[in-house]
Amino acid sequence: MIHRLTIAGSAVAFLTLSPTVFAQQAPLGTPQEARAMLEKAVAAVKADQAVALAAFNKGEGGFADRDLNTFCFRIGDGTVLASPRAVPAGTDVRTLKDPTGKNFGEQLYAAAQKPEGQITEVGPYMFPKPGTTAPVVPKVSFVTRVADLGCGVGYYK
Repeated sequence: MIHRLTIAGSAVAFLTLSPTVFAQQAPLGTPQEARAMLEKAVAAVKADQAVALAAFNKGEGGFADRDLNTFCFRIGDGTVLASPRAVPAGTDVRTLKDPTGKNFGEQLYAAAQKPEGQITEVGPYMFPKPGTTAPVVPKVSFVTRVADLGCGVGYYK
């Protein structure tokens, strides 16, 4: 009887912990996938900016996948308009710093000041993975200008 309870307890623990373990082992998005998501985001913004920003904020339509997500801010004042994770809408992107003090927000903003269609790689900078606050790990973002927005997608190294 004790043996059966031990087996049953072990099975419950395994089934309870398995989703957590498997989720942590999910593969990270690649640089190629991040760039492809950014290109898809650019097309969405050009088609209908308001609809695109709503989709980015909700992480819908393929604009959030594993650790990849789309973010956008206004070119004029740096105000974040879409970011489904970590950075609240309304934040001035230029104020973003990593725990080492690196002002990667200024770099994101500068990348978006370049001619429309030019994609710039920003980073690496330290940033927490989705769903965590620590530890922070190296991240790189692809950023481009789309009309009056700077948009990007980052991936973890």
